Amino acid sequence: MDVLDRANALARSGRTVFHLEAGQPGTRAPKRALQAAQQALADDKLGYTEAVGRPLLRERIARFYRETYGVGVAPERIVITTGSSAGFLLAFIALFESGQSLALAAPGYPAYRNIALALGLRPQFIPCREAEQFRLTAKAIGDTRDIDGVLIASPGNPSGTMIPADELEAISDVCDKRGLKLISDEIYHGITYGSRAQTALAFSPNTVVINSFSKYFSMTGWRIGWMVVPEDMVRTIERLTQNFYISPPTISQVAALAALDATDELDAHVRTYGANRARLLAALKDAGFGAVAPADGAFYLYADVSPFNIDAATFARRLLEEAGVAATPGHDFDPFDGDRWIRFSYAGAQSEVDNAATTLVAWCRALPRT
Repeated sequence: MDVLDRANALARSGRTVFHLEAGQPGTRAPKRALQAAQQALADDKLGYTEAVGRPLLRERIARFYRETYGVGVAPERIVITTGSSAGFLLAFIALFESGQSLALAAPGYPAYRNIALALGLRPQFIPCREAEQFRLTAKAIGDTRDIDGVLIASPGNPSGTMIPADELEAISDVCDKRGLKLISDEIYHGITYGSRAQTALAFSPNTVVINSFSKYFSMTGWRIGWMVVPEDMVRTIERLTQNFYISPPTISQVAALAALDATDELDAHVRTYGANRARLLAALKDAGFGAVAPADGAFYLYADVSPFNIDAATFARRLLEEAGVAATPGHDFDPFDGDRWIRFSYAGAQSEVDNAATTLVAWCRALPRT
């Protein structure tokens, strides 16, 4: 957010800035969603809904799991949330007691640990380096003591790495055998560049899955997401939701229902991300970066800046100030090794990513190398 604030300030001053820092699509919500929302604004009083979300939307998401993954999920187990962020908050409160420990991958999305810390939980990081392709494994979880739960993300942020189905199954087995609570962040499902991501629900009904309309569905500002929870958690989550925010935004639920039938438009966005990914991968190689995390999905590249003999925070600051390219240094994602890494988002328009890539290569080639 500091990078974004500075990038916006430079843009307001008249500088040309290429935004590769923000983890959100550069596209609008799908046309079907916009049309449904406009109709609702004209015809619907848009009052409160059920605390766990409108039944029609929950039933449609249940159908989404059948059609996409071949997994049967009862609509009653689906909870509509105010973005995935509310899902993590609800899950952490419902699953854990204050003082318990939650295993997280490093690198990983920083809000996981910050929400956990705010609730009195103890984040326990499991380093995931190049050898592990930046992802948690069943072996690493099995070897980690004194934990009460595990949070996995596939595809992950900032790495874009996806956990294969057989590894997901192994992780589920380890957690079930040890009695560990398992939360699976699946908000980048739909944005993959090879095999399709599998849901952790395929391997254990005990898993809490969190998803969102923000990424694949291109609806970040609508603040709408969902959870799939075990049957015995539904009533607990319902009571928490009622007290925290009464119900998810009604207009966003209307739009989300329509968005689930907009796959042609949304898959076209993914093809744009794929072209941006290829362009930026080539640019990072030409520019002289070190290792790049496997970019199986999402819309990020996580690259090693150590060949430039500059820490990531300095690299990001200079890249923005001197070249007008905004990117995110890795320390927030990984408090141990993040100073070596920087994240580039390629979720914007092809023209912006192309211009940013050209600028990045020229600027990096002028830097001294180790």
